[in-house]
Amino acid sequence: MKKEELRIVFMGTPEFAVGSLRALVEGGYNVVAVVTQPDKPVGRHGSVLQAPEVKRYAEAHGLPVLQPVKMKDPEFVARLRDYRADVQVVVAFRMLPEVVWSMPRFGTFNVHAALLPQYRGAAPINWAVINGEEQTGVTTFFLDHDIDTGRIIMQRPYPIAPDADAGMVYDGLMTLGAEICLETIDLILACDGKVETTAQSQYIKEGEELRGAPKIYKDTCKIDWCQSCRRIYDFIRGMSPSPGAWTEVKQEGKPSIVMKIYSSSETDEPCPGAEPGTMKVDRRRLLVATADRWLSLGIIQMAGKKKMAANDFVNGYRL
Repeated sequence: MKKEELRIVFMGTPEFAVGSLRALVEGGYNVVAVVTQPDKPVGRHGSVLQAPEVKRYAEAHGLPVLQPVKMKDPEFVARLRDYRADVQVVVAFRMLPEVVWSMPRFGTFNVHAALLPQYRGAAPINWAVINGEEQTGVTTFFLDHDIDTGRIIMQRPYPIAPDADAGMVYDGLMTLGAEICLETIDLILACDGKVETTAQSQYIKEGEELRGAPKIYKDTCKIDWCQSCRRIYDFIRGMSPSPGAWTEVKQEGKPSIVMKIYSSSETDEPCPGAEPGTMKVDRRRLLVATADRWLSLGIIQMAGKKKMAANDFVNGYRL
């Protein structure tokens, strides 16, 4: 079978998924339909609908788009079946019911932004950076009944630089994900769907701890200043640029205000006696006490204000 004959249904929503979809389209593969999330209400009153990035790309290239509210909806399932997909590709989407992932004759594979079985879950890039990992990667695997547990097709590693934030790693893995997506499709083509796979249990070393990547909520992003300087530094870059780590700043005679912190740098200056979370200004630096050393803040944003450098902030704000 030629790549032009292999019928592919692509499923994804954010910009990360667009990288793989673009690679398929520009590579001349036969993408017969795209499935993505419904348009999302935005604005103060939710009166404006914003299309997912995948939908924008698909419509710009004349690809049919399906946006089911429920993946088990009989009408959606019937429409999906009409496309007679040989394989389905899933990138940054949502959990699929068996009636959907088992539909194609060659199965459904997922492009996951981690080296499974590590970092199963919705936010693998953020958590890898938060945990100070020096390496992550991309995995393709066939879907099964549980989340991110299917048999692995292939993996590619990706180094995490010591100063890289989640946004930088996101961009690198988006490119790597597109490459491994095409490699996986080509492998399926070459062996007529009879792909050799490996159980995830084979990738677990004796005594190795498996780390998850659960969905991130607002409370998840609050900084715990009682941790070490290194842990907080990694936490901030793991939450940057989105959703952003935050803390509360007490003002003189006023209610506390939320400050988001998008970058920081470690110092070698100990902070004996300073309560964790204490802020001070030193040589135009905005420093915060942690469990062991002072942390220097880089780019910050006060609630209702624009982002700014911390050294500019200290010139005009009283803590």
